[in-house]
Amino acid sequence: MDGSFALSGMFLAFGIFVVSIIVLAIFGVKAERRRIMSFHLWAKKAGWRYSPEGNQQIPRKYAFLDRFQEGFDREAHHVLQGTWRGYDASAFEYQYTTSTTDSDGEETEFTHHIGVILIELERAFPELRIYPENFLSRIGQFLGGNDIDFESIEFSKAFTVHSDDRKFAYDFCNTGMMTYLLQHRSTALELDRRTLAVFHDRYLKLEDLELMLNHLVAMREQMPEYLFQD
Repeated sequence: MDGSFALSGMFLAFGIFVVSIIVLAIFGVKAERRRIMSFHLWAKKAGWRYSPEGNQQIPRKYAFLDRFQEGFDREAHHVLQGTWRGYDASAFEYQYTTSTTDSDGEETEFTHHIGVILIELERAFPELRIYPENFLSRIGQFLGGNDIDFESIEFSKAFTVHSDDRKFAYDFCNTGMMTYLLQHRSTALELDRRTLAVFHDRYLKLEDLELMLNHLVAMREQMPEYLFQD
């Protein structure tokens, strides 16, 4: 009888587990539908184009940015494209896969989601990467070379800055820019060619769009105008 009771308990626990998985899946599908609808409505209001489907061309287009050089099965989802305050702009959820192998040779794959928002500047610039210092453990494989230090000790402690063009790095990280970034210490950005991009290590969220688009434009406004002169 005790064995029968234990067996019944096992079946009950398994049943609860299965039901929980189904319920979570249903909630996940409904949440994704709501997200798609919210992006559709925002894009329609802003006059942007929107596609929720997977897109492999977007990661290839921006492959010159370091954040798009890790892993495999690279795709962009929830792609939004349009104009923001006079700048061509895009936002999307970048998805890629990495794998690890344990001591027994068993391989485990992990899917990563990054929210990406970017604008296209008026001219091309050398590569520049600025990340919070505590971000290094997650992107250290991308950050070769030495960290560039600045007169502002607070800024140098708060951010890691990399560029092969040190003069441009100093021009970009002028006093106004350093002051602004110190007010936005979670900023993770890359500038290369004409693309100025910011990244979030999470799913793309509607509430991030306008906030980060304005953040990008504010950083552009901190860049000295002589950088845009021939």
